[in-house]
Amino acid sequence: MADRVTVIGWDGSPLTSAARSALSAATLVAGAAHHLALPEVPPTAERIRLGSLGLAARRIAGHRGTAVVLADGDPGFFGVVRTLRAPEHGLEVEVVPAVSSVAAAFARAGMPWDDAQVVVAQPRTLRRAVNVCRAHPKVAVLTSPGAGPAELALLLDGVHRTFVVCEELGTDREQVSVLTSDKAADHNWRDPNVVIVIGGAGQTPSADPAWLLGQSAAHGADRGWARPQTGAGGGESALLHAAQLARLGPRTGDLVWDIGTGSGGVAVDAAALGAAVIAVDSDPGAGERVTAAARKRGVQLQFVAGRAPHVLENLPEPDVVRVGGGGAEVVAAVADRRPERIVSHASTRDEAEAVGRVLTEHGYDVECALLQAVGLDPRTWAEQDRSVVFLLAAQRPVTR
Repeated sequence: MADRVTVIGWDGSPLTSAARSALSAATLVAGAAHHLALPEVPPTAERIRLGSLGLAARRIAGHRGTAVVLADGDPGFFGVVRTLRAPEHGLEVEVVPAVSSVAAAFARAGMPWDDAQVVVAQPRTLRRAVNVCRAHPKVAVLTSPGAGPAELALLLDGVHRTFVVCEELGTDREQVSVLTSDKAADHNWRDPNVVIVIGGAGQTPSADPAWLLGQSAAHGADRGWARPQTGAGGGESALLHAAQLARLGPRTGDLVWDIGTGSGGVAVDAAALGAAVIAVDSDPGAGERVTAAARKRGVQLQFVAGRAPHVLENLPEPDVVRVGGGGAEVVAAVADRRPERIVSHASTRDEAEAVGRVLTEHGYDVECALLQAVGLDPRTWAEQDRSVVFLLAAQRPVTR
């Protein structure tokens, strides 16, 4: 195992005395090409071009001598420190940090970032990163080849955002570009880059001090889930909405379809849990109700007017789906898209059996329950209303 491993962050500014001292004693130096070209790297040191971090970590662990790893920005923030300290490598490291690329990007933009979400976009996680950009008004995206500004823009098709693209921060070729998301796909962007994605009709800016990273000061001021609502799809289904949310389990990085959204109760709650949401309804007036509810809650979502199943054909792939209307035909169209979870409900046993049969035929594990709710007047304890409904929840089997 290496006698000593020092991880040095680099942000384009001159290296600190601690960093220069560690480099001068290094017998092995790992980093990207621009790191290995730094004049402080000893000419006699073994050099490793960082590609696979796991492979580099194994070589460092087997090295006899003093190793230095150079990385852009703060190596402890979505950086190499996590990989080097992983149990399979067992490396104890000293860290000399620099300004993170995210902090540098927001500094170039002149914006605060304690209320921003920060995500890493790689080809296998790109869709989830895009969903975070759909759901939140301010997101910093640490990109990678094949998952850069152009790919982000293509997957955000139909959702307007502003991109601040920061290329090669800290170098002589640094460039900061501000453009709308629909224009970003037409450019060839240089790596590495950070993209700040801003926009949407979510939370209004607050002058109050933030206390939790990634949230505005006003976030969460409106407590509770599945609360009774007035208007279409309202109070009589609040407890059903609560059960549906519990079975859906929406979370950050997910895309939720809420088909037959009505007043948007489930859609808004799913967005408040951090998921990206597309609310679908054949009633164009539902768009105004859902948008108003989202604005009041301080979240953002996308409304699509149209009748399922046809309107679903061009929507991006969902993770979880609530079918609030359309019956077995719509459920079948949703199941064809293979989301992880689907929830629906039926007012009669025949309808419930039809929906359950479709889900089973599509290979889902299906749960069905009969829910009965009775509203009581707390002053007299007299019955006010009663609802009985079949809840169907389906989960795609996990493939090993």
